Amino acid sequence: MVNPWKTYVKLSAVLMGSHGLTKGSLAFLNYPAQLMFKSTKVLPVMIMGAFIPGLRRKYPLHEYISAILLVVGLILFTLADAQSSPNFSIIGVIMVSGALVMDAFLGNLQEAIFTMNPETTQMEMLFCSTVVGLPFLIPPMLLTGELFKAWTSCYQHPYVYGVLIFEAMATFIGQVSVLSLIAIFGAATTAMITTARKAVTLLLSYMIFTKPLTEQHGTGLILISMGIILKMLPLQDSTPTKRSTRPSMAAMVEISSNSDKSIDVVDNDEEEQRPLV
Repeated sequence: MVNPWKTYVKLSAVLMGSHGLTKGSLAFLNYPAQLMFKSTKVLPVMIMGAFIPGLRRKYPLHEYISAILLVVGLILFTLADAQSSPNFSIIGVIMVSGALVMDAFLGNLQEAIFTMNPETTQMEMLFCSTVVGLPFLIPPMLLTGELFKAWTSCYQHPYVYGVLIFEAMATFIGQVSVLSLIAIFGAATTAMITTARKAVTLLLSYMIFTKPLTEQHGTGLILISMGIILKMLPLQDSTPTKRSTRPSMAAMVEISSNSDKSIDVVDNDEEEQRPLV
């Protein structure tokens, strides 16, 4: 363990706030409406990255355009997927907006930990944040009575234990993958990947359950593809380079090496001409 416990206390508090507000908002918003809000996560992550100490990231213009195309495309696809008009409750909107702010802090905070302490491993971050977050979750579960309801339900339906074990394994693999993406590529790129994953999930649901695709679906898929392709394009410097009359660095190194060789030759000649005594 290379990071202090207070770092993981902050991380666990933000993580619990993000997941708690996200799950709680489903009581006031339907899933398509929540997905529309959550799909805009990449934008606050990019904006928040400019203010997090240890990062101060600045993104080029084409990455902002790519993120906007991806978000708009997914929103159109989600609206087309909704069977009814999204249910917008003011409480649900406030909760999911708070979850977006927590998500923006979470990704950038994880990236800052990896950046300031490169020896941090994904296993350490996942284990410590989970261990610290467990005491945070027990008091509200006891106050609301959810812990006893869950215990009774699992006792009556033993197959739930198998489902929970499988979900825990899948969540572990997903969390390690996300943390690896954050450590290698940064929080903004990871947010774009997870946003694109939502579009792939919806598209697979149409392929498996043979739902009808409309023009709005096609427009959303085109925008999503444009955003992903724009993100993958290499950044080219369009400003022409001016020819300088000054010698290049390689030429200066070559001149200095030649001058050193000439000095060595002169020194050797002088040593041969010197008398032995």
